[in-house]
Amino acid sequence: MNFSLSGVKYKEVRKLLKNSRKKIGQLPGSLIYMGEDRKQDIIITLSRYNKEMYEEKKIKFPEENVPEPDENHITWINVDGIHDTALVGRLGEMFNIHSLTLEDILNTGHRPKTEDNGDYLFVVLKFLDCDSKGDEIKSEQVSLIINNQMIISFQEDKVDDFEAIRETLRKNKGKIRELGADYLAYRLLDTVVDKYFTVVENIGDRIIELEDELLESPTKLTLQKLYKLKSDMIIIRRAVWPLREVISGLEKIDSDIIRNTTQPYLRDLYDHVVQLIDTNENYREMVSGMMDIYLSSVSNKLNEIMKVLTIISTFFIPLNFLAGLYGMNFNTEASPLNMPELNWRFGYPMIIAVMLSVSGGLFIFFKKKGWF
Repeated sequence: MNFSLSGVKYKEVRKLLKNSRKKIGQLPGSLIYMGEDRKQDIIITLSRYNKEMYEEKKIKFPEENVPEPDENHITWINVDGIHDTALVGRLGEMFNIHSLTLEDILNTGHRPKTEDNGDYLFVVLKFLDCDSKGDEIKSEQVSLIINNQMIISFQEDKVDDFEAIRETLRKNKGKIRELGADYLAYRLLDTVVDKYFTVVENIGDRIIELEDELLESPTKLTLQKLYKLKSDMIIIRRAVWPLREVISGLEKIDSDIIRNTTQPYLRDLYDHVVQLIDTNENYREMVSGMMDIYLSSVSNKLNEIMKVLTIISTFFIPLNFLAGLYGMNFNTEASPLNMPELNWRFGYPMIIAVMLSVSGGLFIFFKKKGWF
């Protein structure tokens, strides 16, 4: 099981530090990919729509296939995979994206944030998801370029996290095709937050299972699961706390890109993020309490073992004394202090009876004391 107490896997930290060395001596804004090595093809999905129409297509060369943004259409370009720095650079040249913004897009270890670059808003956030077994949290960086008529979204992996929104656009459900690019940005953010709720609910289910295991028969594996839970909640905390600042920044930003009609949706989204933070913090306290319970359980188990061993030793101390005393075999004829019991025909049964009496007396004494 791969986990650490700090919530960041050792291999990931080592890889991040190794990638950071690539920037040493480079000019600001140099396009260097800092993330996991990926070999898959980059998928670019172009969606263009208004109230009356919707078109969608996969494109390979953006220079030849992306139409110029206009006031009558909303354009959404989604890039699945950012390891091709040349392609990201070409997109930056096409839409006048600042080189420092492109540098942040390629840095997959970036902290979530919001920036106002005048012509566009730049948003970085983390998309969290669970694996098929629900035991591992996967973190992926998502970057958004938002202006009045267009959104460009960058994702690390080829898995399309926003397919549900694309399906809503295809079927023209709700208000999404009637409102602007800022509302589309809200829907993208809302999808990320909804996934956080799924991840946090998974944490809650794992806590309930561990509580039962902790009360019934805690083992070393239980301790490993507790540490894994603690690590996962730190990952969630590192993603959710900055996200609150991102949503708050978009809500309060002085830009005509975010319209007044979108502000109520952002406020509602902010409330959801606060709820996520509260839930995650409550779960962290529960896991800390479970850790204390585990340590107390182990300590109590050790005390019970020591108690049993002590009682057994107490039973045998007087028996060892009697057996040792009458096992010395002194010659009673030669010694002035004789041991007549050695030659007595009832000596052996008598010493056995004395031993049983001592053991019975100790048993009654311990029972009255409530020691077992």
